[in-house]
Amino acid sequence: MKKEKEILKWLNGELSSKEIEDLKQSEDFETLEKIAHYSAHLATPKVDAQQALAALKSRKLTKKESKVRTLHFRTIFRVAAAIAVLLTSAYFLFYNTTQSFETGIAQTESFKLPDNSEVLLNASSKITFNEKNWDKKRDLILEGEAYFQVQKGKTFSVKTADGVVKVLGTHFDVKQRNNYYEVSCYEGLVSVTYNNKTVKLPPGKTFRVINKQIEKTDDFDAKTPSWLQKESSFTRIPLNQVIAEVERQYDIKIETQDVDTSKLFTGSFTHTNQKIALEAITIPLQLSYKIKGKTVIFYKYEDQ
Repeated sequence: MKKEKEILKWLNGELSSKEIEDLKQSEDFETLEKIAHYSAHLATPKVDAQQALAALKSRKLTKKESKVRTLHFRTIFRVAAAIAVLLTSAYFLFYNTTQSFETGIAQTESFKLPDNSEVLLNASSKITFNEKNWDKKRDLILEGEAYFQVQKGKTFSVKTADGVVKVLGTHFDVKQRNNYYEVSCYEGLVSVTYNNKTVKLPPGKTFRVINKQIEKTDDFDAKTPSWLQKESSFTRIPLNQVIAEVERQYDIKIETQDVDTSKLFTGSFTHTNQKIALEAITIPLQLSYKIKGKTVIFYKYEDQ
């Protein structure tokens, strides 16, 4: 989109009445209104968790299970190989009950755990747990981001590379990405252990770590995370983390030219329109972008 400076002035309420009328006559005004919505300093949108669950349940989830490769030996070892295969198969059948669910780029899926707790998995995320021992130990491993609606019962633990979250029965979101760890409580009480220290989170509270530093966060009144509404929202988050999320949601590669990716961004972007998403991020930061194949380049438009 052209005339980034005029657009930025409009977003900041700095245009005259005549300039606004001229802007409304442009072909891009409808798009501009959407950009204004996403680039505003918005609170996390309120969504119906049950509707989000219903929508996600209609999608097919990739469920990964352990596989046994067929081994080829010389004739002299065929009998031994057959026995080995039988023993291995028996082991995987009766003892190896590890299950994993995984999403790819631009995918969000849902599934139920053995106790009927529900999980919504965000893009490029994975959950692993032991199905056989679930009644005794409700533990799982998360890589990425997931929203949990936990049935009441024994302690429910979510282990990540950065910390451990424990609850008895509640609704919460856990996000663990490169140099980013965040836990938000939406219902009940959440216990977060990080660096051997434990923090209790009631509804509306968030625990966030960026680059191994614990960050101060604002309270929120949302009932579910924004990504259930196909939006990603941020409050004072480094641009490099925002870029990483755009890449996960749109299967693109973003490069920067002379851009400070540590600068903080507050706003949101949609998961349903790449053009609007890119402009909702770049214009408020006085940036522009160009596309080369599946690569998007962010740059300062006054430098071009």
